[in-house]
This record gives sequence, C-alpha cells and structure tokens, in this order.
Amino acid sequence: MTLFIISFIAGVLTVLAPCILPLLPVILAGSVSETSNKRRPFIIIGSLSLSVLAFTLLLKGSTALITITPTFWTYVSAAILIGFGLTLLFPIAWAKIVLKIPGHNKPDRWISKGYGDKESVWSDIVVGAALGPVFTTCSPTFFVIIATVLPQSLAMGLVDLIAYILGLAISLLLIAMLGQKLIGHLDWATNPQGIFRKILGVVFILIAIAIATGYDKKLEANILASGFFDVTTIEQSLNEALRPKAMTKDVAPQEGGDLSSGTTILPTGGTVKDDKAPTTSVPTKLAPGATHNEGKYVEFAGIAGYINTPGGQPVKLADFVGKKVILVDFIDYSCINCQRTFPYMNDWWQKYADQGLEIIAIHTPEFAFEKNIDNVRKGINQFGLKFPIVLDNSYSTWNAYGNSYWPHKYLIDINGNVVYDHAGEGAYDETEKIIVDLLNDRKKALGEAGTVKLGGATVPDYTVQTASPETYFGSARNELFGNGIPGQPGQHDYTIPAGDLTPNQFYLSGTWEIDSEYAQAMSANATLSYTFAATKAYLVAQSPDGTAYTAHVLIDGKEIPDTWSGADVKQGTLMIDSSRLYSLYANPALGRHRIDIKFDKPGVRVYTFTFG
Repeated sequence: MTLFIISFIAGVLTVLAPCILPLLPVILAGSVSETSNKRRPFIIIGSLSLSVLAFTLLLKGSTALITITPTFWTYVSAAILIGFGLTLLFPIAWAKIVLKIPGHNKPDRWISKGYGDKESVWSDIVVGAALGPVFTTCSPTFFVIIATVLPQSLAMGLVDLIAYILGLAISLLLIAMLGQKLIGHLDWATNPQGIFRKILGVVFILIAIAIATGYDKKLEANILASGFFDVTTIEQSLNEALRPKAMTKDVAPQEGGDLSSGTTILPTGGTVKDDKAPTTSVPTKLAPGATHNEGKYVEFAGIAGYINTPGGQPVKLADFVGKKVILVDFIDYSCINCQRTFPYMNDWWQKYADQGLEIIAIHTPEFAFEKNIDNVRKGINQFGLKFPIVLDNSYSTWNAYGNSYWPHKYLIDINGNVVYDHAGEGAYDETEKIIVDLLNDRKKALGEAGTVKLGGATVPDYTVQTASPETYFGSARNELFGNGIPGQPGQHDYTIPAGDLTPNQFYLSGTWEIDSEYAQAMSANATLSYTFAATKAYLVAQSPDGTAYTAHVLIDGKEIPDTWSGADVKQGTLMIDSSRLYSLYANPALGRHRIDIKFDKPGVRVYTFTFG
C-alpha cells in the first residue's frame, strides 16, 4: 500500500520534471485547439494513459517487442504528430482530403476545421496514443516498479503502475483544462484559420522533430545537469519518510528501466540471467521474512572445479546434511551485486562456521572468461573468501535450482530442507537471524548443549545511488549503443558525435570488433564514452593475452581527479591486466558526468558498465 501511495504521488510530481517536456506541449496544444470541446482533454489524456501502460509493459516489462528498436517507435510517433501539425497549418487542404473519404460528405463539418474539429474523436485518441511508445520518465519510483515489482508480481506491479499513471493523468488533465479555459476567453484563439491554430501546428511539428532526433532527451539532460529544480529529490524524501527503513537501508544499481535522466536511489538488487533478454539488475525477494519449507535440497550437478576444498577435492551437499546448516549462494566474481555481499558472507563464516554453519558458493559464470578456474581463483582471493566454491560452468546446478539471479542465497536446515531463500542484495539482518535460529535447531536435534547467539554487525552500512543501468557492449545485449547498430557483430569504425551524449548510452570511437559478449578495441586510442549519473562506476574488462593494457580516464573532458578515482585508477590511468571488474569512479556526491576511456593500444576487451 505504501508503494501504491508513493507511485501516485510520483505520477503527480512527474508533471514538474524535465522529462515531461515532449508530452506537455502536445497535450496542451491538442486540448486548446477546440476550446468548446470539453471532452477533448479527457480523450487525449485517457488514450495517452492507456498507451503508456501498454507500451511500458510491452517495451520495459517484457520481451514481446524486443526485436523492434526504440528508434522505430520514435519515428512512428513523430510521423503521427507531424501529420496532425500539418492539419492545423493547412486546414483547407485537410478538409479536401477528408471529404474524399466515404461517409464524410458534409463540408460544413470539415471545411477549415482541421484537427480541431469537435467530432474527431479518433484523432484525439491517436494523438494521445502516439506518445505512449516514446514516454520516458525520470521518476525513481516508476523505475522501481518496472525493475523490482513487476518481476516479482505482475498483479502488484500493475496496481502500482496504474497508480503512477493515474497521478500523472490527473496532473496533465488539470493543466489541459486550465489551458482550455484560458484560451476559451480569447476570441482570436478560436478562429479555425487564425494564427493561433497555425502556431499549434508548428508546436506539433517541432515536438515531433525533437522526438525523432533525440533532442528532447538532450534538453532534459541539460536541464538536470544545470542544477535546475529536480523533482526526483522530493520523491526520494517521500520514499525515505513513507517506506519502512528495512526497504531503504541498502541500495544498489538497477537496470531495465528507461531512465533517460534523473536521479535514482533504489532498493538492493541482484543480477538477472535471462537468455532471451538483456541481463538486468533487479531487486528480488522470493521468500517471506520467515522460514518455510521449500522442499529437499538439490545436489550439485555438472561441477567443473573446486576452490577452497581440501586438495581441490569434490564436495557435495550430502556430506553436510544431518550435520550442519548449509548456506548455498549463487555468485559470479565480476558481478558488483555479488561483490557487495561478500563481506557479509565472510562475516557469517567467521562467526558461525565453528558453530555448525557451512557456506558453499556456486560460481555460475556470466561471461566465458569466468569459466577459467584460475580467473575465478584470483577473483575469490581478491575478496578473501575462505569457504568452498564450486564451478558451475555448464549451468547444470543453476538450472537444477531453477535459478535466475546473482546473488541468490538458499538456507538448508539440518534435515536437508530448503527453508529460506533470498535473491539479490540486502536482508542481511534477516538472513543472519534465520541462520542463528537454524543453528539452534541443529543443536537441539543433535543434543548439543548451549545456545548460538546472534553476533554483532561488523560490516558497515552502505548507500548506493544510481540512475544509470548496467550497460552491455556485446552484440547480444547492446541495445544501448549510442552511435552504432545494436545487435550487429563484426568490425566497424566509429566516430563519437560532437556535443553532449545521450545519457545512459555508450559511444565508441576508433576501430572496434563487436563480439556477442564484448567489444574489443582494434586501433590505438580507441575510446569508450558514456554519460552517467551515479556515485560509482565500474567496467568489466579483459586482457585476453594476460599483458597489461593502459587507458586514460577522463571525466567531463578532463583527467579524472584523484579524489574521484576508483580503486583501479591511478593518476588518471587505468591498467587492465586480468579479467575482472575494475573500479573507475567513486564520488560521494551524486551527479551526472561524462566518462571517456581512451585505450593506448588495441587488444583490450570490454564487457559492461555497472554503476552504483
């Protein structure tokens, strides 16, 4: 219910945000083009609302239209708006066309009316619906609904989405009705062939051109970058005030929503694996906040190697059932969401391993280089993980569990029952409490004396803020390719356009080989650029031959200062000598910045940007 209320308020506030710029002029122009038609605002905004709902679900909440590029929808919407703009500019020509259509043989109805005719209900519907496919929002709440709620519950996601759209519609309706009332008192504005109608026609056409060229997104980004009023800060305050503390304590970067601008503070997340859609970071809690029986454990299958086991020997869950409580966690060493959980895993291992807890991590690779046991071992050692790691290179155990997330934790009691699971980051206090409860149940079952006590927290809280999604460079998932063709493999030469870049899209310059998983620099000084909004930025990259590759990191056109440099950047230089996630940027102050990474020589492979 809390998110429902926040969603409604977020919809109302969206009318104040820069991302409403393409909608507002069209809504106003359509509504005031015929001031005597009081139902026009309701029809236009109603069709807009239904269109936004439908296309949000189809474009952002599913893969139903994944083969259709976003550019297609921008051109369709722009063409529709240009068409209606022309009817306002040239109403007589429009009337002649309409009169040739069977059933429209009354000149007094059509001559000089153009789009403004009070009987043109379908015209109003089409105008509103045209904006649905290109609707974007800078609302953090909208993004949370798409990335978090819908994957867990279609019903709840729909309810919250409808609440957001309802709030937006009410705000737009009030503005449209006010505009219609004001214009209605101006006699010169009601002339069907007057200058006012022609101005409205020009407005339609200009908005259409802005949508088609992407200028609307650049304008939105510039407004936000200027520090002008950012309504998302109000949303964040509302989230902190209204939502339970447990839901806002830890936050993580998200992907999959269409945030072209704005600031987002999001709940904790995990990385989703879906072979039919882009990998996306989605906060998901699959278990309620209490133990429950999900059935017997599933044994490991198809394991390709073992780390942190005696002599590298195989390990099975059956070795511990009846003796210990087992925490199984699906991880990937280059996944930032997993990396942020590692300190908690280490903490639990140190506190409870000698009291009956066994932790076993299942390493399921996202990229091919993560199948190499030496790469995994280096990654594991980097974070000081001491508990056993098994390599699930063939996804056999992943599929046996029906898993879809990194990280994903399962707790197995002493009887071999899976009694709790949690996907994504967060819920650390809750998980630890259940671990302790299960350890005490174990003591009773084995007749051991004493009580396992809940240990004090030793891992500092953290807050991650981002409005930029995880962005992939390989052709299998590079739909955010700013100056290239998504999904197109092969070697190509690229040039980064002058001026500001569209936020949350990557751009390349120089010669690059686009593989299904990665983009490989094939010329000296090849550059990777991106405009992001986050407090931290990371790059998953690989040195394919094990040699060191260097790159210069620029922020907003200048060498990144040491105070903003991530752990892997020294004096503006990034060295890539292995296959892992590299920390590029760290700044406690959230802001929008452009990052340029210039590689000194060809050969390096880049896989993905992650933020937060």
